Amino acid sequence: MARRVLKTGFSTGSAAAAAAKAALACLLGQATPTMVSIPLPGGERFSIAVAEVENLGKDQARAVVIKDAGDDPDVTHGAAIQALVSLEEDGVEEVTISGGPGVGRVTRPGLPVAVGQPAINPVPRQMISEALREAWREQALGVGPLRVHVEISVPEGERLARRTLNPRLGIVGGISILGTTGLVKPFSHEAYTATIDSALAVARAAGQGEVVLTTGGRSEKRAMALRPDLPALCFAQIADFFGHALRQAGRHGFQRVGVICFFGKAIKQAQGLDYTHAHQAPLELARLAGWLAEAGVGQDLCQQIRQANTARHALEILEQAGGLELVEVVGYRLLASMGQLAGGGLDLWAMILDYEGQVLFQGQRGKEAS
Repeated sequence: MARRVLKTGFSTGSAAAAAAKAALACLLGQATPTMVSIPLPGGERFSIAVAEVENLGKDQARAVVIKDAGDDPDVTHGAAIQALVSLEEDGVEEVTISGGPGVGRVTRPGLPVAVGQPAINPVPRQMISEALREAWREQALGVGPLRVHVEISVPEGERLARRTLNPRLGIVGGISILGTTGLVKPFSHEAYTATIDSALAVARAAGQGEVVLTTGGRSEKRAMALRPDLPALCFAQIADFFGHALRQAGRHGFQRVGVICFFGKAIKQAQGLDYTHAHQAPLELARLAGWLAEAGVGQDLCQQIRQANTARHALEILEQAGGLELVEVVGYRLLASMGQLAGGGLDLWAMILDYEGQVLFQGQRGKEAS
């Protein structure tokens, strides 16, 4: 059976730009727009459906676009992104943008938006401004300077934001208006690595010198219990982006970096893989068996490990053989991989967990060994 082509969606930034353009077009006399075309940062164009448009009188109009993330599992999929556009009195050209209800406000440094400002990132701001200028030109009224204010709001934004990293990043009261290309590619690496980068930047800007990298919600919850001395912003979920996260931690200037993960993921990380997703990095228990053989483990046990069905099965075999201490073979290789990927100058440490969250291995690697 042929694989279904995944649908590309559009960002909250594109939704805001389209809503703003539709509202201004309505103010300038266009019949209620049901579809608008906006320019994207890369030079392409994209057409977006408009759900609602209303001329409020007194040089104000409101438009709503429903965010469509395509086949990407985006929290904001289906959210109503609203633009309230107000034409200002004559004067020098100026486009001002503010955040209304449901758009978060930045309270910590380290993000692309200054503290105290609405969480509307620079590229979406540029997209909104260009879409408004385009509407001004298209309506043949652009003979004078455009002076306009637009307020972006998201009625469900505060509720949706609880399911994002915004609270941890210090963005309060709603979601962020995001996007660098204007489009949302399903399961895109760029979106996830951008989230990692933001988490690291906020922690570093807050003066934190240590960060703990985990691969998901379960390992992060356990990591927070194991390191109660660290605030929540010191923990970053990196999914399969092992190499990227370590390199970025070094670039952001952290002095100490830890990894806490379950046994199966640790095996992949110990191989020095930059990206550990199963589609690109299948679990190689034969590699684990080889490491154990190099450490002097008997041939029979190594063969059982080689033939195990899963990492969990391999761990059960080690436990039954009374050899759980052999997990250190993986642990020290994991630390070595961290050193290779992160570069020098960092204190590195790692914990490997069993599938109930108990610590099987704990070790560290100093700066001099990086």
